[in-house]
Amino acid sequence: MPEVDLEAANKPAGTTVVAVEDVTEALKDVVDPELGINVVDLGLIYGVTVDDSNTAIIDMTLTSAACPLTDVIEDQTRMSLDGLVNDFRINWVWMPPWGPEKITDDGRDQLRALGFNV
Repeated sequence: MPEVDLEAANKPAGTTVVAVEDVTEALKDVVDPELGINVVDLGLIYGVTVDDSNTAIIDMTLTSAACPLTDVIEDQTRMSLDGLVNDFRINWVWMPPWGPEKITDDGRDQLRALGFNV
């Protein structure tokens, strides 16, 4: 009798779980509207997981808890992940607080090119 992969049998046809690295790369298309640098290189992404239903769960912070632009970032996230995952959820996290030390080297280069002293 052939073996049946129950985990695969419970997934909708054609569903494959995307790699976290692919989600993270796609999130580089999400640009902080105030600074003009992507959220990955700004260090705003604290974690990414993809569950068995191919839903990306993103732990993200902002440079300020009072930032009024969460809707813009959510819309950009939706567009950047469209066709890559079935759905996504952003968990807005505030601890640890964001600081400039979280900016990647690429992010620092981009900020310097814009005239920031980092």
